[in-house]
Amino acid sequence: MPAPVTARIAQGVASIPAAQWDACAGTGNPFVSHAFLSALEASGSATAETGWQPLPIVIDGADGAPAAIAPAYGKSHSQGEYVFDHGWADAWERAGGRYYPKLQIAAPFTPVPGPRLLLRDGALGPALIAGIEAVADQNRLSSAHVTFIDDAQLPLFERAGWLIRAGTQFHWHNHGYASFDDFLAALSSRKRKAIRRERERAVEGLTIRHLTGAEITEAHWDAFWAFYQDTGSRKWGHPYLTRAFFSMIGESMGDQVLLMLAERDGRPIAGALNLIGADALYGRYWGCVEDVPFLHFELCYYQAIEAAIARGLSRVEAGAQGEHKLARGYVPVTTWSAHYLPDPNFRRAVAEYLEREKGAVAHEQDYLGELTPFKRG
Repeated sequence: MPAPVTARIAQGVASIPAAQWDACAGTGNPFVSHAFLSALEASGSATAETGWQPLPIVIDGADGAPAAIAPAYGKSHSQGEYVFDHGWADAWERAGGRYYPKLQIAAPFTPVPGPRLLLRDGALGPALIAGIEAVADQNRLSSAHVTFIDDAQLPLFERAGWLIRAGTQFHWHNHGYASFDDFLAALSSRKRKAIRRERERAVEGLTIRHLTGAEITEAHWDAFWAFYQDTGSRKWGHPYLTRAFFSMIGESMGDQVLLMLAERDGRPIAGALNLIGADALYGRYWGCVEDVPFLHFELCYYQAIEAAIARGLSRVEAGAQGEHKLARGYVPVTTWSAHYLPDPNFRRAVAEYLEREKGAVAHEQDYLGELTPFKRG
């Protein structure tokens, strides 16, 4: 009979040494790294005050170091998650329940699929899920949610009986392209010409720069902060991230940061921030102080494709939503989340909803798949 496993709640990401955290997280996905998550915490972006209380759930190994970690947060709202459960919250509270606080296992503000069970010991996946459930049960929480789970870990949650929810994103896939023109050659003639026209108009009179590592100065971050604030205030009412966060990731993980700037006469007018993973380029934030037609597409999609090809990366993940990405060579893919609801009646109602939603998502993806710009046959 296997020995019992004990899970504990750590006092934030920063309480765990970086080397021990990253021994569990690996190096493939930058958004679960100690550098990224501790920067969110230390910068005041993901804290109890902002509704993201860091509560990493940890199982220690025989050597005393963490062998499994869930990047968990106590949430007092549903903002910054990109998997929308506001309707569930309303229904539960109308029924007399208390939806918040809830438990969220995620990379805050980051709709990027990746590992959510960080495992130095791969056999501990089921035990870590049981630990998440125990935290929810013992604290009488309404629910626990694991968002943007990578495909490899999804079966662990299915076997544990969690409710599974499907969503849609648009990713670009590198089919061994040697150049951007090589990629364009795979598209229909009409779409190829449209993209070339867009790119010409977008960069007219501008200089595009790619910066990484020590090339990124505080002046560059100041410029990008202005872009990010403009986008954040329009999308969410106020930006999720603080100015300090950008300096912190520039210092601690600069070689994984790719900052693209559009300059007019030497002055940055727009920017797109990307992080570089082991096999993907992740587009995260964009903004501008001058409205230029098609510049968003150029910086966020076309420049990202060029960068991925140059680095030999297998794909570009350019963020949540956006059917306009289809015409630019990004194709629909399924994203996954898992949900634990202890109350059987609440679980039953959500399960019925998800069953209906699953059919609608599958139908939509079939339709969207027919709209891609690639040559047929």
